[in-house]
Amino acid sequence: MGRLERVTEFFGLRRSIVGLLGMVILVGMGEKLAERFLPIYLLALIGWDFLPGLLNAMDNLLSALYSFPGGYLSDRLGTKRALLVFNLIAIGGFLIVILIPAWPAVFVGSFFFLSWTAISLPATMDLVAKVLPKNKRTMGVSVHSLVRRIPMAVGPVLGGVLIDLFRAKYGERDGVILGVRVAFLVALGLAVVAAIFQQLLIEEDRPTEGGKEKPVAEKNPLRVLREMNPALRTLLVSDVLIRFCEQIPYAYMAIWAMQAARGAHIGATQFGILTTIEMATAILCYIPVAYLADRGQKKPFVVATFVFFTIFPLVLLVSRSFWMLAIAFVVRGLKEFGEPTRKALIMDLAPEGRKAAMFGAYYLVRDLIVSVGAAGGAFLWLIGPEANFLAACAFGAAGTLWFALRGRDLGKA
Repeated sequence: MGRLERVTEFFGLRRSIVGLLGMVILVGMGEKLAERFLPIYLLALIGWDFLPGLLNAMDNLLSALYSFPGGYLSDRLGTKRALLVFNLIAIGGFLIVILIPAWPAVFVGSFFFLSWTAISLPATMDLVAKVLPKNKRTMGVSVHSLVRRIPMAVGPVLGGVLIDLFRAKYGERDGVILGVRVAFLVALGLAVVAAIFQQLLIEEDRPTEGGKEKPVAEKNPLRVLREMNPALRTLLVSDVLIRFCEQIPYAYMAIWAMQAARGAHIGATQFGILTTIEMATAILCYIPVAYLADRGQKKPFVVATFVFFTIFPLVLLVSRSFWMLAIAFVVRGLKEFGEPTRKALIMDLAPEGRKAAMFGAYYLVRDLIVSVGAAGGAFLWLIGPEANFLAACAFGAAGTLWFALRGRDLGKA
């Protein structure tokens, strides 16, 4: 086996996986050019502090409601055709924001483009499970997560530079509005290229597997949830608590760094750099953790992930300068330490032939509950940043302890 073959085997780079990764980079790059600055965009349009939290709550609610349909469509249409449908949905959302510069258009467009990750994730994980053997799934999920972080790291910086350029030329309000709309225009073009790319490289699903007919796609999420085993239920409970910790302050990170934190007041470009720091930290973790998790115990990596989720709001609360914020975002990057391992656990525990549907049902329950926490984050922010960040930390501590005490370790793949 040559060096190139060894590298592709180590990272699980099959043809369909390469097509998937190309799609992730292109769509993700366009999305992150503007999506991270939507709270500032809403404030420029209308100036209501409650709207960013409401948008984040809607994002979580949509993530919940779209997860199971995403899994169902993947089972019904096949991964390749389902991903094309999901791309077209995102393109429709981009068009709405580009054409209509008003805050209701942000919420209407968000029904489409903010759902792209949630609706496509079950199909993505199902593709990894189908293409790669069991002892390569954590690596496959990790490579997907790593590549997904590249646009998450670069996109906000480019978007921040674009917005700052328009702010310098047209003023604070008009510059933000125009800069974000132009960023969505770029996102539209990249999504079209991604749709073409994935159709060329991702292979069609086989109608049969191992001589067995493909199971009929299940429309009822309650029937799928009844097939969830106790170990997966334990992981789900802890995951819900941890996502409360993440989502309560999520919509207000940019506002805290750019406007609220005394002594900080950084620009959009600097906030983009903070996101790059977060993603670079995450990227450095993925491959070594995946290598170890595929060969040993998974539970310690998931627990470590939950610990970093928990302490991030505390570090953010005491951050009053760019460099303190940089440390906070390193901690936020470390929360990705065992995230691919957690997703691989879901796929391992899901029944064969129902993996996309089970993944979607899991996220349906998780994000439906967590959307309440995201809405609660808006009310807590009105009380004060301290109330928001400390409540988030409390939920994180509860989720970490639950999984540490009750979580199941599957051991070696």
